[in-house]
Formats: sequence, structure tokens, C-alpha cells
Amino acid sequence: MIIVMSGRAAEADIQAVVERIAAAGLSAHVSRGSERTVIGAVGEERGLEPAMFEALAGVERALRVVGEYRIVSRESQPEDSVVRIGGCEFGGRAPAWLAGCGPARDAAELEAVARCVQEAGGGLMFCGGTRRHVSPYHYQVLGVPELEALRDITSRFGLAAAAELSDARLLEVHLELQMDGLLITPDSLRNVELLRETGRTNKPVILQRDNRTSLSGWLLAAECVAAGGNHQIVLCECGREGDSPGLDVGELAWLRRETHLPVIAAPVAAAGPALSLALSRAALAAGASGLLLQTDRQGRVASDSLASLLSRL
Repeated sequence: MIIVMSGRAAEADIQAVVERIAAAGLSAHVSRGSERTVIGAVGEERGLEPAMFEALAGVERALRVVGEYRIVSRESQPEDSVVRIGGCEFGGRAPAWLAGCGPARDAAELEAVARCVQEAGGGLMFCGGTRRHVSPYHYQVLGVPELEALRDITSRFGLAAAAELSDARLLEVHLELQMDGLLITPDSLRNVELLRETGRTNKPVILQRDNRTSLSGWLLAAECVAAGGNHQIVLCECGREGDSPGLDVGELAWLRRETHLPVIAAPVAAAGPALSLALSRAALAAGASGLLLQTDRQGRVASDSLASLLSRL
């Protein structure tokens, strides 16, 4: 159930609603917007009626949310969320971007990528985020040495860092190294324990998705993180896998209507470097809040430099 407070509601009114929710055995999630506060009641709603809350002072309306994802729904928070990772704001007025590379890069390659991101005027670099880990010989989990190298290099170049997290046992390492963001790949969207653990942190989380996961399954993964108390979530669309890769901008537009979370797109992951510019423009036109751009081993996006690509958006 979602309880929308009026713009004139006092803090005591908000607290009274939270206490009523707790008395019913549910958890309350409070989202404060610039004009209104929205409170979500999460748990078994049997026996709860909107009238129980609409009679309280400061309540504008109460409504049931039909979908399983409640905290991340547009119904629970009509205003767009803004998630800040380092100096980048996703969901703000201007599109934001981050760039980086896949895992198992050596220090020289990481440094080349970091220099490219810095020269393009960026402030956030990621490492990891490959589409599918099909072979044990071609995939390496980002372990402690790789994370330490990423943190060292991004610090030297004045960049914030987001790193792939695929194993909950490495979460403490990410926190100790003060990574600015956590990157969850499409393969990990069904790893409920990993999602719950990231939900207990205060680190921004980028949830990547491809066509192997439905849109509702994606939002449920985001709900799993948000239910732990971490509402700093960015959704990243990686497009289709298969013989005809691409990006469905209609799905991006639907997501903008369905959730208040910022949605970004990964055009290089969706269709390769050659189509990255066209898909970037299409994604932004459909309402994407920004882009995730994957570079080659020299820190470039295909034949275009990162700076050239961004200047043409």
C-alpha cells in the first residue's frame, strides 16, 4: 500500500503513519520528494484498508499497488529519483555517462581507459559488466588485486569508480576500498542473496539487464535491493543477445512510465561499437537518463574516441 502525504504534512503526521504501518506488522519505506512525501507499506497487506490511513492527519490519499514491485514503482513516487555516483547525477536534468571496460584488464589497460575518460571530461569509470560469463577460461571475477588496481588508478586520475560485484563475499572488499558504486550484471539479477546484501549498504547500485530477464523481473530485482533500505538504484539496459542484437527503445519508454528510478542504456553492449552513436541518440530520445559506454583495450569506443562520440550526442 502507498500512502501519499500532503504538501502541508508535518513530521509528526509522517511519523504517525509510520507507526500505524509498524503496528500492523509491516515495514515502512519513506520517500521524501521536493513537494510530497510518499510512504510505502511493505509486507502482507491483508486487513489493511486505505481508509485506515486516509483518516490520519496530513494524508492526501492511500492506494493499493497491484504490482509486486512497490518501492520502485512510479505510483509510490511520482517524481523522478536522482542517484549520484561520484560527481555524476543519473536522473537529473542533463544526461550523465560512465565509461569503462570488462574485467581481467592489466594495470596498463586500466590506465589507458582512465586517461580516456578523464580527457573526455568524465568523472566515473567502471570495470566489469560483461554480458555473459559462458567460459571459465574467458572470465575472471574481479578479485582483491583487480579491485585495488582499479581504486588506485581511478584515484590518480581523479575519477569515481564502480566495479562489478558478482559474489556477496567480496562486498566487504568493495566497501573497504570505498568503491563509489556497485555494478550488478545481467547474470546476477536472480542472485537474491547478492541483491539483499547490496540492499543493506548505502552504495549506489547499477543493475544491468538484457533480454534474458523480463522487465518485471528486472524491477523485482530492484525491489529486492530497495527493500533492504538502499534506494540508490540505477537501471542499465544492455539490449538483446543473439543473432540480431539491438536496443528496444519502446521498453525504455515503458520503464520511464513504470518506475521513478533513473534508466540508462549500454549501446555498445547492445549492438557493438559501430551502432553505438545511433543507439545512444535513440535511447536518450526515449527518456534514458544517461549512457554506459564500454571501451576497447586502448580506451576507445570503436573508431570514435569517447570524447568525439559524446560531443555528437
